[in-house]
Amino acid sequence: MTPRRIVVAGGGTAGWMAAAALSRTLGRTAEVILVESDAIGTVGVGESTIPPLVNYNRLLGIGEAEFMRATQATFKLGILFDNWKEPGSRYFHSFGTTGKDHWSAGFQHYWLEGLTRGHTQSYDDYCLELVAAFQNKFAHLPDDRLNYAYQLDSGLYGRFLRQLAEAAGTRRIEGRITNVELDGGSGNIVALLLDGDRRVEGDLFLDCTGFRGLLIEGALHAGFDDWTHWLPCDSAIALQTASVGPPEPYTRAIAHDAGWQWRIPLQHRVGNGIVYASRYLDHDAALERLLGNIEGAVLTEPNKLRFVTGARRRQWHRNCVAIGLSGGFMEPLEATSIHLIQRAVLRLIRMMPAGEISPSDVAEFNDQQMQDMVQIRDFLILHYKVTDRRDSPFWRQCAAMPVPDTLSQKIALFRDTARVFRKNEELFAENSWVQVMMGQGLMPRSHHPVAGKLTDEELAKLLSVLRDQVARTAATLPPHGDYVARYCGAPRADAA
Repeated sequence: MTPRRIVVAGGGTAGWMAAAALSRTLGRTAEVILVESDAIGTVGVGESTIPPLVNYNRLLGIGEAEFMRATQATFKLGILFDNWKEPGSRYFHSFGTTGKDHWSAGFQHYWLEGLTRGHTQSYDDYCLELVAAFQNKFAHLPDDRLNYAYQLDSGLYGRFLRQLAEAAGTRRIEGRITNVELDGGSGNIVALLLDGDRRVEGDLFLDCTGFRGLLIEGALHAGFDDWTHWLPCDSAIALQTASVGPPEPYTRAIAHDAGWQWRIPLQHRVGNGIVYASRYLDHDAALERLLGNIEGAVLTEPNKLRFVTGARRRQWHRNCVAIGLSGGFMEPLEATSIHLIQRAVLRLIRMMPAGEISPSDVAEFNDQQMQDMVQIRDFLILHYKVTDRRDSPFWRQCAAMPVPDTLSQKIALFRDTARVFRKNEELFAENSWVQVMMGQGLMPRSHHPVAGKLTDEELAKLLSVLRDQVARTAATLPPHGDYVARYCGAPRADAA
C-alpha cells in the first residue's frame, strides 16, 4: 500500500509534537513531511504543563530523565495563585486529590462538617501535592501517588521532538509557505506552494502555523468564535531571567489590576511574563510593571504577543486539521496550551482515516475538540468571575460580566450544595474545581448530610489520620532542586 502523505505546516511545539507522534505511531503506513521556515519565529512561551503530558511522553516511548535533561525541565505539582480572591490573598491549585472521597460525597463535605464542629485545619493540609509544593519537595513515589507535570523550555522541547520525529522517518522541508493550492471541485487542499517555486503535495494537512491559521482560516475559512467578552486579556509580554535560588515545584500566577503575571522556574532560568487587557493597561506600562516584579538578571529581550481568546469553529475542515494555536487560544492561566496540542494529536491518531476522510469522523473530532475548549474556557472564566476584587475597572468588568450557562450551573451547584460533577471526561477533575472555587472565595452554604453521620470522635479521627498521612509522606521527600539535579540535571549553557 502506498503510504498516505501527511503534511505538517509549521514547526514549533505543535508541529513537532504532531510529527513525532504520527511518525512513531504510524510507522511505514504514512509518510510525514513537515514544512517550516527558520525565518518565521514561534510563540514559544508555553513552558508550564499539566499532568497528561506525562502519559503523552510515555505513549511515545520517551525516557523521562532524558526528556527533562534536554528541556531543562523541573517538576510541577500545581499553581500558586496570588492576589486573585483579593490583594494579599493566595491559594494553591494542586494536581492531586485532597483527603479521601466517599462514594456518596467528596472529601470537601467531611471537611466542611468539621468546620461546623470547631475543626480549624486548612483544607490544604489534606493534599500531598500541595503540602510538598509549599515545602519545595519532590520525589517519584510508588504507584504514582504524587501527581505532577513539568515546567520546561518549549523551544528545547520542540528541538527534542524534532530529533525523535526525524529519527522515526519525518522529513523536514525548509521553506516559507507562499500559497495554498485548493482543488477546484472538492475544495480540499492539494499542495502547499513554497518560496523558490516548490510544491509539496499531500493527502492530509495539519495546520501548525500558529495564530495565523494559514491553512485552516487563510485558505479554508473555517470560522472563529471570539471569547474575549468572557476572557478580556488580549496581550502578553514574556522574558527570561536568571535563577536566584532553587527551583520551586510549582508555577506562580500573580494577579494585578489589569490581568496577571506568571513565574515558571526551570533548572537554570525562570520564565516570566505578564498577561493583561490592553483596554486597561498599555504596553509600556505593562513592561514596566513586569520588570518591576521579577527576580534575577534579565536574559532575553521582551517578547510581545497579541492574541484573541477563542476557538476555531471547525478544527478539522475538509482535509485539514488545526493543531495548537491555529485551532484556538486559551490564555495560559491554567497551562493548557500544550495539553490542547496533545489532545488534538492523539485524537487525530485515533481517528486516522484509512482511505477517504469520513464526514462522521470530522464531525466527531470537531465536537470533541470544541467540548474540550469550552470546558477549559469555563474553568478559566471562573478565576475572573468568582472573586472579591473590585479595586480596578478590569476587575469590576469581570465581576459584572454574564458568564456561560454551563459555568453558572457549576457555580450555583457548589455554592448551594458543595457538589461538583465531572462531565464527559472533562480535563479538570472535581478537586480542581473545589480548590479554585474555595480559593477564589466561594464557600458552600451547605454540604452532604452523610458527613453528619459521623460522631465527633469518628470525624476527628478521620481528619487527623488523613492529615497525618500527608504530613508523614511529605516529610520523607527530598528537596525538589536536589532531586532534579540527581535525576535529570542539565548542563548549564554557560558552563566552561
